Amino acid sequence: MKKIIITGGTGRFGSILKKIKTRHKLFFPNKNELDIKKLKTIKNYFAQKKPDILIHLAGLSRPMNIHNKNIKKSIDLNIIGTANITKACEEKNVKLIYFSTNYVYPGTIGNYKESDSLLPVNNYAWSKLGGESSVHLYNNSLILRVCMTEKPFIHKEAFSNVKTSFMYHEAVAKILFRLINKKGIINIGGPSMSIYDFARKGDKSIISKKLKKNNKIGMPMNSSLNINKMKKILR
Repeated sequence: MKKIIITGGTGRFGSILKKIKTRHKLFFPNKNELDIKKLKTIKNYFAQKKPDILIHLAGLSRPMNIHNKNIKKSIDLNIIGTANITKACEEKNVKLIYFSTNYVYPGTIGNYKESDSLLPVNNYAWSKLGGESSVHLYNNSLILRVCMTEKPFIHKEAFSNVKTSFMYHEAVAKILFRLINKKGIINIGGPSMSIYDFARKGDKSIISKKLKKNNKIGMPMNSSLNINKMKKILR
């Protein structure tokens, strides 16, 4: 049994993890107990719980345009906050598992491997890569480049010309604890397909729409992942 701290437990994915049955002891600190912007609160919480592992979910994600409108908040939470978490983990030799995004890849040709070159497609992805940078410096770490979404699909329309590797939150939660002893980088997602095809599997009423290549929302046309490494681990 491992003692595992999970930051960002009030978020969408964190709420799913709270329902997962596991032999490990999970802690979900609120912002008063552990504030990623304040290194001292992280250290204090470590002193209380003496964790073996920290899974770092906390940060700023949606709405996507907030990373353009409020870059200070994006930097404070996703870059500096992750750096603080990394410092605290390194000091106490706590294993760090960081949730990054498939958007750190260029998003043009798809089927991206963990070793492929990176070129974030929007400010959100840049902020997540900024977080990755500090985690990379710490050897006792695992970076998960995750492509996941809510179930059921939350939109009434879906892009038929945009490819991705979506996996539902629940599916990611089920495999997460099988990965906690790994280090390095692992792509996490499902098979490559259009967002429309993915959404239609769960809801036949979803309407198809097209996305322009140079779209204002900063969405890549093909951010699909090569998930061979993940599948090999999970065999």
